[in-house]
Amino acid sequence: MLSYDRPVTKADPSVTMMVGQDSDQFAQVTPGYQFQFPRDHLPHPEFRTEWWYLTANLKSEDGEEFGLQWTLFRSRSVTEAGRGWKSPQRYMAHTVVTSKDKTWSAERFARGGIGQAGVLGQPYRAWLDNWEWRSVSDSPFPGILSFADNSGMAGKLAIQQTGSIVLQGEQGYSKKHATEDIASYYFSAPFLQIDGQLELDGKLYQVSGDAWYDREWSSRGLSKDQIGWDWFSIHLDDGSALMLYQIREKDTRPYYFGSLSWPDGTTELLSADDIQLSPVSFTKHADKTYPVVWRVKVPSKAIELKVDVVRKEQWLPFIFSYWEGPITVTGSHTGQGFMELTGY
Repeated sequence: MLSYDRPVTKADPSVTMMVGQDSDQFAQVTPGYQFQFPRDHLPHPEFRTEWWYLTANLKSEDGEEFGLQWTLFRSRSVTEAGRGWKSPQRYMAHTVVTSKDKTWSAERFARGGIGQAGVLGQPYRAWLDNWEWRSVSDSPFPGILSFADNSGMAGKLAIQQTGSIVLQGEQGYSKKHATEDIASYYFSAPFLQIDGQLELDGKLYQVSGDAWYDREWSSRGLSKDQIGWDWFSIHLDDGSALMLYQIREKDTRPYYFGSLSWPDGTTELLSADDIQLSPVSFTKHADKTYPVVWRVKVPSKAIELKVDVVRKEQWLPFIFSYWEGPITVTGSHTGQGFMELTGY
């Protein structure tokens, strides 16, 4: 079993960023926020961190399977306002395509205020350089995601929404700690369909599949004693979408939360008493040892799953490094989705 009280030998940059010791200088997350769309598809620049996060499980016409991750991150460096090169907004983007044999990945950075990156409405556009999600309306759906990079990957993908938006946590107020006042505003669009093209190492693939979109913003994501998280987004064979999250803390039981939702908008929140996550086997990458096979149980929903990764060597070599990749599930249900691991 994984020991959650193991000593942490050095700070993980991705976790350090989320702790945010100076977070009280920025806007705060409080219960009762009224989400509005399309407004909340756009940036919330008064908060410290924010992301637009798309993952997809795609299949080509000849049956080859791919995982896709495209993420745009925004962070605010200082509380003072500024324009142009003095803008306090910073952007980072990740694009990752995974097959069973190879991972293509790229990372980019940009400063806000000079047109190199941002998110705008009327119509919707989220971009960093030539990586762009564009729509003809104020909503990202339907939209077109396009990217190209000298790492050997490019894509142009149409994104359609096929189910309702899900407000995670207490109507979008997502707590991250049992006793401390730490939370984010968090919503998902778990029911998306993608169709389009991927070009990988010069070979063109026509692909389609299911996708999941997460939006989250806050000024402090973790407590100083929390050391990382494990996140699962899974499309199950009964048409539902399962999200599970555990935040690990030294010498303390992890903090659990999640949801089970359906395209018609029905959502059931999952508490710590509902969720059982147990690592089964591990792999090692450089100085990191992390779980790649899991047992997942939600007894109240008759869900009992085995989670397997498509590719073990998926620790992404970004400035804030983490494991992110496609997964498959078997057991009481079958399905597929994505897993993210940090802090290992």
